[in-house]
Amino acid sequence: MDYKLAAQGVLENIGGAQNVVSAAHCATRLRLVVADNAKVKKAAVEEVEGVKGCFEAAGQLQVIFGTGTVNKVYEEFVKLAGTDASATKEDVKKAAAAKAPWYKRGIKTLGDIFVPIIPAIVATGLLCGLLGGLARLFPGMADSHFFHLLDMFSNTALTFLPILIAVSAAKIFGGNVFLGAVIGMIMIHPSLVNAWAVSGGAQTADLWSWGFWHIQNVGYQGHVIPVVVAVLLMSTIEKKFHKIVPEMFDLFVTPLCTVLITGFLTMTVIGPVFALLETWVLGAAGFLISIPFGIGSFFMGAAYAPTVVAGVHHMYNAIELGMLAETGKNIWMPLATASNVAQGAAALAVAVKTKQKKIKSMALPASLSAFMGITEPAIFGVNVRFMKPFIAGMVGGAAGALVASITKVFATANGVTGIFGFLITTESFVGYLFTFVVATVVAFVCSWALYKDPPVVITVKSPMNGKAVALSETPDESFASGTLGKGVAFIPEEGAVYAPADGVVETLFDTKHAVGITATNGVEFLIHIGVNTVELGGKYFEAHIKEGDSVKAGQKLISFDMAKIKEAGYSLVTPFIVANSDDYEFIKIGELGNKTLKDSVFELKK
Repeated sequence: MDYKLAAQGVLENIGGAQNVVSAAHCATRLRLVVADNAKVKKAAVEEVEGVKGCFEAAGQLQVIFGTGTVNKVYEEFVKLAGTDASATKEDVKKAAAAKAPWYKRGIKTLGDIFVPIIPAIVATGLLCGLLGGLARLFPGMADSHFFHLLDMFSNTALTFLPILIAVSAAKIFGGNVFLGAVIGMIMIHPSLVNAWAVSGGAQTADLWSWGFWHIQNVGYQGHVIPVVVAVLLMSTIEKKFHKIVPEMFDLFVTPLCTVLITGFLTMTVIGPVFALLETWVLGAAGFLISIPFGIGSFFMGAAYAPTVVAGVHHMYNAIELGMLAETGKNIWMPLATASNVAQGAAALAVAVKTKQKKIKSMALPASLSAFMGITEPAIFGVNVRFMKPFIAGMVGGAAGALVASITKVFATANGVTGIFGFLITTESFVGYLFTFVVATVVAFVCSWALYKDPPVVITVKSPMNGKAVALSETPDESFASGTLGKGVAFIPEEGAVYAPADGVVETLFDTKHAVGITATNGVEFLIHIGVNTVELGGKYFEAHIKEGDSVKAGQKLISFDMAKIKEAGYSLVTPFIVANSDDYEFIKIGELGNKTLKDSVFELKK
């Protein structure tokens, strides 16, 4: 593979170097931020050698090359584009985020806050699920000291979730992470009545009273958004104090004033207001997916994948964490799994059914990735590209989500879907298995039924410098009638024939007046120099190749003496035909007239 040629092909089809804002690469993809998306020709990018898919996500144009290839293409790309080779994925993400609309930036910010704490939730949630399964298998084990110790481990992350969120949010908003931790601690201070205890009937009292405004002494266990807003306020206040407080007093004044102001406003305004709003949001989400007979879940299973395409699926992290913090049961995750594995199954159907090697090599690994919970390659690289598989995935996601709702599947963590989701759904394993299977089967069957390979259009270059005329002008009825195949004829201006494409020389007549080539794309070409020139017995012809040789497009095949052939009384009209014309839906003859080796003469559609 020519890495420089691949990089050049990508660059040319995304609007050139002047349209590149930033570039980086990950293990498999070239990640680009472009100035004007209208200049990007995705279909042309996908035809570049080595490209396995091209899609846009999170404000980035992502071009899939695969492991071991992408880094080499990237090296050539930055040379051609003049892009800073030291750019990282984070640099590209920042450049992409700067172009995004405000609501997408907000949703991305939520994702940036919650994603880093997912390992903590997964670790404790997985332990919680395993303990639940063990308790059912071995009832006596739940009374052991060892079990109680592990049980304490399993609920630690959710118990102190506001502190985890506060630390992560402080990092994102540019505040002091330890001050952020203090704000999180204030919100779940032991002096406050535990929110989960209140839901169980514990008594509360006024923490603050001002006119009609009465604030209860209740902690914020089970809440997510109030913590984020409180730390945003804290970070803003801290930055302001750093600017206005003299440096010699900054160490004392800024932390003190920041905590006092933020703590007071959090406990009296931000906490109560945003806790209520969050309760409404969670209530709406819970209501939607608990509509009888799984109707709400059905529609959410269908709608989940489009939200991934829109890049707003990060908002589900807040919903899932809220559910876990409030009840310990994440009933949103099974819907995500249904959608993800359905998109994977739809891509798998494409991989199995397609006859095009490039599509198969792209669809198969993308589908496997989706079954593991990473859906972007399947969605953007395959399903959205052909659309019908994407719709099939939505149908499968809806069916799987319906099953999840009816069987009451839930997870004990978030951030994990697909096959690995079995680890955090041990308490509803059978329901999760049914969800997985139904989503997979329905999506695969629908995708198989709907998908058809896109037509392959092959552009054929001229095999010589000369004037292209209609094949019917050939003074030989077998060629002129198209009996031997469709194509054009040439009146040569130069005594040489060149390979019209990469391929193998299948036939070279002893008389050297005709050559047959099978191109790498399967097209079988026949180039017949002159009419009845077989009678010359090879005189005035010189072959530069032999049967079985591999040739490159533009490589000289045969030389011939035009003047002497004419003197001998033979026509030089040269038929150029597709010997396997019946394999193609149509052959579109281009504009006739003068042609060079760089010019196309006709197109084939298969």
